[in-house]
Amino acid sequence: MMWFTLQTVVHYGLHFLGPGVVAWWRYRPRVWAVWGGMLLTMVVDVDHLWATPIFDPTRCSVGFHTFHSWGAVAGYVCVAALGRGWWRVVALGLCVHMLADGVDCWWMGAWGK
Repeated sequence: MMWFTLQTVVHYGLHFLGPGVVAWWRYRPRVWAVWGGMLLTMVVDVDHLWATPIFDPTRCSVGFHTFHSWGAVAGYVCVAALGRGWWRVVALGLCVHMLADGVDCWWMGAWGK
């Protein structure tokens, strides 16, 4: 039995490669620093620790966890659009993170569960 699925590969691929694509496309002179900064935004998943259970493979993170709430996502989008410097980089990383989680929710058919 395989320990991973195509969904898992796509999900984590988007988490790691998505920020790299954005960094390369938008911040090519500083691609490695920006990519690293965007990867650090994965700390946003700390909000999974106060959910019960901590991990539920059928639960959609977007709209459920505190830092994955729709209000938080709206804030990330606003800062990505209007922010400057590292604030924008962090917000873009968070937007890519939410996009990756949203693709996972769509894949599971779990929107709104």
